[in-house]
Amino acid sequence: RDPKVFRYDSPTGPYWVMVAVEATERKVVLYRSEDLMRWTYLSEFTSAEPVGRIWECPDLFPLPVDGDPENVKWVLIVNLDRETGEGGSAGIFFIGDFDGVAFTPAGGPPSAAADQPEWEWLDHGRDCYATVSFNNTPDDRRILVGWMSNWDYARAVPTSPWRGAMALPREATLHRRGPRVVLRQRAVPGLAPGEPAQALGARDLPEGSLGLGPSGGLEPYLIEAIFDSGTSAEFGLLIREGVDQATRIAYTMERGELVVDRTSAGKGCFSPSFPSTETVAIELVGGRLSLSIYVDASSVEVFAQDGLATITEQIFPSPASTGISAYSVGGTAQLVSLRFTPLASAAVTRLPSDPVPGGTGALGRQSSSAVAD
Repeated sequence: RDPKVFRYDSPTGPYWVMVAVEATERKVVLYRSEDLMRWTYLSEFTSAEPVGRIWECPDLFPLPVDGDPENVKWVLIVNLDRETGEGGSAGIFFIGDFDGVAFTPAGGPPSAAADQPEWEWLDHGRDCYATVSFNNTPDDRRILVGWMSNWDYARAVPTSPWRGAMALPREATLHRRGPRVVLRQRAVPGLAPGEPAQALGARDLPEGSLGLGPSGGLEPYLIEAIFDSGTSAEFGLLIREGVDQATRIAYTMERGELVVDRTSAGKGCFSPSFPSTETVAIELVGGRLSLSIYVDASSVEVFAQDGLATITEQIFPSPASTGISAYSVGGTAQLVSLRFTPLASAAVTRLPSDPVPGGTGALGRQSSSAVAD
């Protein structure tokens, strides 16, 4: 199921390649065609060690490493549903080579002492699933779009009059870091500022929290922040902060992890699996952490260290919870800089009637996010 088709230029001429999955067998299958009607089996691929319960929504595409057209690697994305109690929906990716017949990962299995892992999480949050890319975008960029939800609770989220939204489109690039090739994701440019940006200069963060001047309501906004760890054991931001509510975005020095904690983010009682704390190991650069955080009415998308790691989460705070604070624990950190940019809401266009015979409703995108009841 879930076929993704692309044009492959081989030394003997181009042909179509289809990448699909046999879901319960956790297997990617590849086929070729000259005319998009008759298909010939090429190969199959599965991970060296089992991962997930079922596989869905595969994608396979080339990317140059550090922009070098002479050094191209292929990225295989597989979306999966994890075993019960392990976090529900997620996406992983493999970096390797494709010769027109078979995909071969560059890394070894998790149990092997390899510089390049066989696979990695595409996003470390609970709410970025079914991510696939567009073919033939301008300038050969590779743009990914994922579904912002999780099958553990997608049917129960407290939104009205609709459920479900897409994550921001992201440009994917490959880069060499020591012995490894890594994937970066950055939100595509083009989101329109709603008001002029506000910038805060450097300030120390002694132990405790410091309320920051900018305050966001239900309109989306972007926070760009750089922290220096200083002597702290933990530092970060509290967003959509209110009475007994906040989403914590933090870095813990002992574990070297970025943390997004939504256990007190707002309404979460609709599912026992919704309140959660997600983490990803990521190194500071010169003792500093760089964050780009896109906040909407019911979502937060965190890009760390220029997109080396991302965490995407739905949150359902009270509309009155609009505060933003920086904080430090166990010592003094420094907020090197912070830029707060309100973002204009996207225009909504609804068609007056359903153009699909037998359809059940009008087409059109209502909003970038849903508002909690």
